[in-house]
Amino acid sequence: MGDNGQPVLGSLYVYAPNKGAPVFFAIAFAASAVGHIWQCYRYRCFKMIGLHPVCAVLFAAGYALREYGSFNFMYSPENPSLIIFILSQVCIYVCPPLLELANYHVLGRVLYYVPYLAPLPPGRVLSTFGGLMALIELLNSLGVALSANPSSSHSQQELGSHLTIAALTLQFGVIITFMIIAVTFHRRCANANIRVKAVSTPLITLYISMGLILLRCIYRLVEHVTGSTTVDLNSVEALNALSPILRYEWYFYVFEATLMLINSVLWNVWNPGRYLPRNHHVYLAKDGTTEIQGEEAPDERSFANKAGHVLTFGILFRRKEARRGFQELEELSDARPIEPGPSSTVLGPTTSTSNH
Repeated sequence: MGDNGQPVLGSLYVYAPNKGAPVFFAIAFAASAVGHIWQCYRYRCFKMIGLHPVCAVLFAAGYALREYGSFNFMYSPENPSLIIFILSQVCIYVCPPLLELANYHVLGRVLYYVPYLAPLPPGRVLSTFGGLMALIELLNSLGVALSANPSSSHSQQELGSHLTIAALTLQFGVIITFMIIAVTFHRRCANANIRVKAVSTPLITLYISMGLILLRCIYRLVEHVTGSTTVDLNSVEALNALSPILRYEWYFYVFEATLMLINSVLWNVWNPGRYLPRNHHVYLAKDGTTEIQGEEAPDERSFANKAGHVLTFGILFRRKEARRGFQELEELSDARPIEPGPSSTVLGPTTSTSNH
């Protein structure tokens, strides 16, 4: 077990990995994934929160593979243990940046709901931060793939470590920027006496989620700056020189597995689909109680352009439409208060539109 800090020669994990913990986390993330999938269906919020079930499935797969690896952790070119190890690491480590991207999407939806108080155009949130996260994800994936492979040369593992540090540093800066934007918007809403749950609950959940991701980011940075991260499976001296975070398994399960599981369950409990309207053309009027339905312009893009827009995180192939988000909602010629009906009502401070 990796709780005494003693390396095991030939172990892909550096230590002899725990055999019970991967089972718990695989089952826990699988249960969370089922919850996310059901909630996406229940609240029709796949576009807004769909990355959460994807990441929960990847986490479950990653820990399931780690369970296999806990019984087959000795490196040998003749068996598939190395491939299983790398796949497990990639599945686990690529998810946090994707979860951060999901948070940017939620913030963008909240800004769409109260656009006249948004610090920046709501449509720019996902495109701007999505582009940055695409870069972070690329650096992170390459870094993990190179540094996690003990058969890589010393220079390749060093390159992988440097790429990971670059990704984490950039991610750290993006998180701080995100928090500044969210807090600025939240204060504007408080000053305007807008206290609806559709704004406050997703924002508070975002703060907690980003705090968990920030802690995980700090943990990963410390891992790469407190000692060597170059793994030589056949040298006891090299293994003993590794960062303590790599030699003690409990660091991984506390600051990686547990933090991300809490984050996944957090969004299970406070799914934003319960609070925000499904249609991002539904706005909250300045009186803080009435929702206004804006007319949605037809999307004349081709299927290829729509697909390109999704694949480029909203950066390219954007729709050409008038920017109305910062106009006075009362002056929107094509906006109207939502009329009561079977599935939508004119809202009070704590009611949501079409999710009930």
